[in-house]
Amino acid sequence: MFARIKKSGKYDYLQIVENQRVDSKVTQRVIATVGRMDKLSAKGEVETLIRSLSRFSEKALLVLSEKSDVQCEAKTIGPAIIFERLWCELGVQQVIRDLLHNRAFLFDVERAIFLTVLHRILISGSDRFCDKWRRDLVVKGTEDLALHQFYRAMAFLGEVLDDQEHATLSSPRCVKDVIEEKMFAGRRHLFAELDLVFFDTTSVYFHGEGGESLGRRGFSKDHRPELKQMVVGAVLDQNGRPLCCEMWPGDSTDVKTLVPVTDRIRKRFGVGRFCIVADRGMVSSETIRELEGRKIAYILGTRMRKVKEITAEVLARAGRYKEVKCEGCSPLKVKEVMVRDKRYIVCLNPKQAEKDKADRDKIIDSLREQIRKGPKALVGNEGYRKFLKVDKDSIHIDLDKVKEEERFDGKWVLITNTSWSSDRVALKYKELWQVEHSFRDLKSTFETRPVFHQRDVRGHVFCSFLALILRKELYRRLDQAGHAFDWSDIKQDLSALQEIVIEENGKRFALRSQCLGTCSSVFRAVGVAIPPTIRVLS
Repeated sequence: MFARIKKSGKYDYLQIVENQRVDSKVTQRVIATVGRMDKLSAKGEVETLIRSLSRFSEKALLVLSEKSDVQCEAKTIGPAIIFERLWCELGVQQVIRDLLHNRAFLFDVERAIFLTVLHRILISGSDRFCDKWRRDLVVKGTEDLALHQFYRAMAFLGEVLDDQEHATLSSPRCVKDVIEEKMFAGRRHLFAELDLVFFDTTSVYFHGEGGESLGRRGFSKDHRPELKQMVVGAVLDQNGRPLCCEMWPGDSTDVKTLVPVTDRIRKRFGVGRFCIVADRGMVSSETIRELEGRKIAYILGTRMRKVKEITAEVLARAGRYKEVKCEGCSPLKVKEVMVRDKRYIVCLNPKQAEKDKADRDKIIDSLREQIRKGPKALVGNEGYRKFLKVDKDSIHIDLDKVKEEERFDGKWVLITNTSWSSDRVALKYKELWQVEHSFRDLKSTFETRPVFHQRDVRGHVFCSFLALILRKELYRRLDQAGHAFDWSDIKQDLSALQEIVIEENGKRFALRSQCLGTCSSVFRAVGVAIPPTIRVLS
């Protein structure tokens, strides 16, 4: 049965028609002629008829016009669907619920933590802002959460345990440590033997109260020395999967964090042998002695300009470089240098060497121009200052310093106690960019700096780390599917996927918006079905 327009003379008539099968032919029978279309339209009677008929259908989509009296609500559904699937498949949800089994919380702590982590992934900011932000999303089980419950959930993650085995003075054992360990145990097959781990640190400053045990003033990588900060360290495995995060007071130095981290990795995750890869900020003779004493393999960057042994012996040692092909980056040259019982690997990037020389030549040319203007134009410029030589009556370019700098063009020097080939050592160190990139991701979750309340800050930071885990897992699955999308595109396209709930006369329908850009590919990579375009709710 259907409606059609029948032309008769100069008028159009609206008819209700049904198909009938007579013998082997289909014929049409006019059930009713409703009236002339011009008169029906003028009086709005077509819409009145349709709306009247819709009352007798349970699954009819409502027809809207200026006469409709409906309620409509649109919310974002894309991010929650994707990241909740990853949250569950990585085992985070089950681990947290198991830890809450005998706790008497009167709200769903796991849901509060997931919502906070989702907030860190997409927007970042304080828990107060998260409470306002969530009203525009559909996240199952979070509808009745209140702001103070987010605070309590963060406190739960940072709660200090009675069992302080493997703890240190600056890193007490907390609930968040148990979550990391149980997640590792549940996915241990993915980490293989954990024979290689990458470690790096960053500082995070904050305003306001709270963070009493961690908030200290120290060297600020954010150039905000006047503010309290904390030091956050992240450990990744050889495949770039985040393993755990560590937190120290803001006055902790990088050199003093490496040895405690290696001890805690070994004890917390039951790992016997592994090689740790870390940047030059972690290196001191004392640190190396401690690692040697613990029989821990290491590949460490060095401060080649500040270590006399390197400048006087390692870089001065003759020897042929071996070319190493590096997938996804420019070719690398390496050579091994032994100085007494220490094994150094000198790495040279020819393209970087050319760039370093070109940059220095520009500085020298500019220096010559600036010298003519007088010393005052040079004193405040650090880039200029290191190439200048000041006498009593004159200021001129220090050619010896220029020549000395040429020795460092495109080079970096590693120290290692492994028996790996020099090219393998160099390539493994280059993979440290995964940690540095992860820290850029981690710090982006602090773009809106948190204002801490009367709680400590560990839970807040750990939610950012969990956000990093989910984001890394999404990228891993996209890579397996052959996709390389920008994070900004993924966020925008997932956030554009909305569900509009329409209600009228007791009937409720959910309409899904169109999948745009990367959205469909992300759903396929994660293995989630896209919701239907129309759903009947009631």
